[in-house]
Amino acid sequence: MGLIIKHLSPRYGAAELSAYRNFFGIFPSVLALWSSRQWHASGRPLRLRQWKLGLMRGLYVTVAQFLFYYSLGVLPFATASTITYANAIFVTALAVPLLSERVGWIRWAAVLMGFGGVIMVMQPGSDSFTYVAIAPLGAAFLYALAGVTARLMDTDVPSPLINLYSTIAALIGSLCLALAIGNFPPIASLSDLFWIFAMGAVGGTAVLCMVVSYRMTEQSNLAPFSYFGIPIAFVLGWIFFDETPYNALFPGVFLIIGGGLLVIWRERRLRAASALA
Repeated sequence: MGLIIKHLSPRYGAAELSAYRNFFGIFPSVLALWSSRQWHASGRPLRLRQWKLGLMRGLYVTVAQFLFYYSLGVLPFATASTITYANAIFVTALAVPLLSERVGWIRWAAVLMGFGGVIMVMQPGSDSFTYVAIAPLGAAFLYALAGVTARLMDTDVPSPLINLYSTIAALIGSLCLALAIGNFPPIASLSDLFWIFAMGAVGGTAVLCMVVSYRMTEQSNLAPFSYFGIPIAFVLGWIFFDETPYNALFPGVFLIIGGGLLVIWRERRLRAASALA
């Protein structure tokens, strides 16, 4: 999805791309909801008891998308993507006050290690630092907030319905933002229309998978898996945009990945200890 956004960024604004992504992203949620046996068995309800929380998550996503899409247009693909992997750090931190999860000192050390890596990638105080780098960091926090609050929803509510609420709210929010900014040119070509549809379909499917995973386990257990995207983002940015931001990514990226591996190791130890008990 990020590659498509960067490809389209020279012709379309971040808020406009967010609106298109949310519009086409509705379809995966609708298809997933329709195929949900749980939803059919419960009488196909469309109303959420926690509808306010469902819509609030959409507002978090609205701002997060705008910040992330904007950063993709002005920063190297791998750099913008890597900074957003602070999402995993924020997920672990937010799980404590919002979900009352217990996070021990080892996982906190992993969070601090990963955040130190993010700071190194951003390079504040250096000649190469730009305040645009704060945008993907803000996006990471808001994406994490949207993800963590998904677990506050009632457990008997199908995940596609939760995602549908947030997507519709994000669509309305991004449309309002795009109109307020005054940057909403028409789609220029059939090729762009194809890429915009692909962006929404891929993004909508991915977020649906994330919502399902966030509701199945503790947030801190999921945090390490997002780090697999870092080398993938570097390779994709190199292949498609000829970007090789070695100086920006290293050595900070090792701290980010190291923090994730430390969490994985700790979880393995805790599960082994629990099994023996």
